[in-house]
Amino acid sequence: MNKTILVTGASRGIGRAIAHAFADCGYHVFLNCNSSVKQLREVQQEIEAQYPGAATCVPGNIGNPDDVRNIFKSIYNECNALDVLVNNAGVSHLGLLSDMTDDEWNRVIQTDLSSVFYCCREAIPKMVSRKSGHIINISSMWGVSGASCEVAYSAAKSGVNGLTRALAKELAPSQIPVNAIACGVIDTVMNQWLNKEERRELEEEIPAGRFATPEEVAQATVNLVNSPIYLTGQIIGLDGGYL
Repeated sequence: MNKTILVTGASRGIGRAIAHAFADCGYHVFLNCNSSVKQLREVQQEIEAQYPGAATCVPGNIGNPDDVRNIFKSIYNECNALDVLVNNAGVSHLGLLSDMTDDEWNRVIQTDLSSVFYCCREAIPKMVSRKSGHIINISSMWGVSGASCEVAYSAAKSGVNGLTRALAKELAPSQIPVNAIACGVIDTVMNQWLNKEERRELEEEIPAGRFATPEEVAQATVNLVNSPIYLTGQIIGLDGGYL
């Protein structure tokens, strides 16, 4: 089998773009999502229309450790180890912290932070045994600076950044770089709640004057995998100069 990658949250947006970018680079892509399985199958079909047999769907809730174990069992039935793990899946929540329910808080933390731990825990042993692999976490600029009315999301992404830095030190002796991309405003479904005026006002706040495309995040991810392994433990901002 070609080099392998697992992309979580691959049914749309950033994850879909990353999946396509690595398929273009000759990788076999394992595609994960939880609820949008029909869209996930469509991504698989898109990839396999160009590269027959180059994609496998492994749906499941990565916020659930039992699901993650089953996902990796399926992956390891097809390959010996992952070459790349991209922890991309995430959800956001807008609203005052005082109005958040326990379930809303737990959903954000489990999906955006705990999932990174669960997936890394399953991927790392086989990477370490080969002294080879890359882990890339898709984070957010709000994990660096925090965002009003997005406290849970900011806390989760801050946790991802801390996990990235600490795990990079843990895995550096095994030659496995761990980095995060702290995304700014990306033109995805997550930002479709903005009306035209709100979007224009936000674009004016961004020095680059626009939202980023998912394909730009995908290119940054490919570039990281192709970088020297001495580049590790970094939180790389991709925010058009916002922070």
